[in-house]
Amino acid sequence: MPLVSDWADSYGALERTFEFPSFPDAVAFVNRVAELAEAENHHPDIAVSYKKVTLRWTTHSAGGITDRDRELAEKSDALASG
Repeated sequence: MPLVSDWADSYGALERTFEFPSFPDAVAFVNRVAELAEAENHHPDIAVSYKKVTLRWTTHSAGGITDRDRELAEKSDALASG
């Protein structure tokens, strides 16, 4: 299946790094992703480095990327602009 635009297949996970204007903007994005992850009961790996946030969506029980990961990657994209 195709990857979600701007996301890379990195060792069986969809991975993307987002860059924000400031550290508080990056943290606000992480908080929005956390709310999404809790609502969906599906949690990404998240790394924060100042103004950059890297997300990795994967389904461990399936051994890699699933449609659910693609869906949540797309929702993450939408959260980045909001």
